[in-house]
Amino acid sequence: MSASRRSGTTDELGPDEPERAGPVGPDGSDLLAALLDGMDAALCAFDADGVVTHWNREAERILGWTAAEAVGRHGFAGWAVREADAEEVEGRLMSAMQAPGRQVHEFALLTKDGGRVLVRTQSAAVRGPDGKPAGVYCAFSEVHTQIDLERSIALSEALFEDASWGVVLVDADLRPAVVNAHAARALGIGRTSALGRPLGELLAQGVEELESAFTHVLAEGAPPAPAEIWVSVRTAEGEQRRCWRCGFVRLASPLAEEPVPLGVGWLFQDVTEGKQGEQEAALLRFRSIQLHRAARAAAECEDPREAAAVHLDFALAGFADHALIDRVAGGAVADAAAEGPVRLVRVAATPSGGPGPSLLTGKAGLPVRYGQGHPALQCVERAGSVRASVGAAGGEQAREWAVARQWPADVVHALCAVLRSRGRTLGVVTFLRGSGRSQFERADAVYAEDVAVRIAAALDLAGVVDAG
Repeated sequence: MSASRRSGTTDELGPDEPERAGPVGPDGSDLLAALLDGMDAALCAFDADGVVTHWNREAERILGWTAAEAVGRHGFAGWAVREADAEEVEGRLMSAMQAPGRQVHEFALLTKDGGRVLVRTQSAAVRGPDGKPAGVYCAFSEVHTQIDLERSIALSEALFEDASWGVVLVDADLRPAVVNAHAARALGIGRTSALGRPLGELLAQGVEELESAFTHVLAEGAPPAPAEIWVSVRTAEGEQRRCWRCGFVRLASPLAEEPVPLGVGWLFQDVTEGKQGEQEAALLRFRSIQLHRAARAAAECEDPREAAAVHLDFALAGFADHALIDRVAGGAVADAAAEGPVRLVRVAATPSGGPGPSLLTGKAGLPVRYGQGHPALQCVERAGSVRASVGAAGGEQAREWAVARQWPADVVHALCAVLRSRGRTLGVVTFLRGSGRSQFERADAVYAEDVAVRIAAALDLAGVVDAG
């Protein structure tokens, strides 16, 4: 079947125009059809009225309509284009008759089986012997591959410029090869400064876990769910503890017959505030449960002093390593009634050599030899919580700091909370943390004060505050 038919127009030579060379008549039409059918691009043509005059084999392949079915139809309406789009598409194509050069458009055409194909067209006017537009020719091709490529490029550019999460391409040596703007800010470094550097130079903690994840992805593929990894970022202001929710994808060359690993795509979001909120909420729930359990256990104690020790034991769980209870020597001190320096007598303490329940002490009533300015004495004098820490000192200095304050040698952080009942100061409870633990925070002080209220009530009931 020929890919074209003779149009109703007759080619006439102008008076001064020489006769065209080449085959004419049926042989010329056959040659034209053969040329059109042999081209890789899909080609069709319309006369001035919009009737299809030519339709080659590539057009048949793309859309499924044969030349016999296409040639002679008016436009694409109802068969190659949806009725709703037909007027717009025909307007675009036929506008080439009045426009200089080629017109480029993109729209969807319908296949014979009802599918849709996105095509990019180039159309231009066909001039008659008198130089006036006699029709339009149109070349079109599928653009899915090109559109997919353009979308991939656009997506890559958006990820590396506008994304609100970090994107890092890590090479097979586990070093950053590409870093987007968000990731550079999260790492506290410029985008180009991070390239090729080991992660250990950018992160103080969390490097081993990240590198282990990269190695697993290279060998096994992406994990089924995001991973939350805590890291410490090196910045000019010091190390910053952050939690990143990370996703990983393995990158392989699409050009190789067998997958060749190119590295790992690492995407992450900073979820530190959310995780800290979850941890704080969980901690508050745990501490509330501990206070409730302590109250139930203390209610079973016949000796109120044992009840005070029970409150101390329950408060220690997950909170501190050691704890002490000291009462004011000579009895409770009413507000604004203290005369002379305050002395404290030990009532209960946790074992310093190992874990165990708090022990009741101080039966002899001998004061503890606290030096002037001791945190426990400050707590009683101020009637408020006092925090103390060894700071940056370590080794023997830290040991001397603890021993000088009558605390176990491994203590580096302390929190003292005043024991008050009925407008009187009864004493102080001291919580101690060893090396490797964080300092006491404001939220810890609030919890310690809640525990102190319960211990003070037990001691007041026991009458030990009236002992001389």
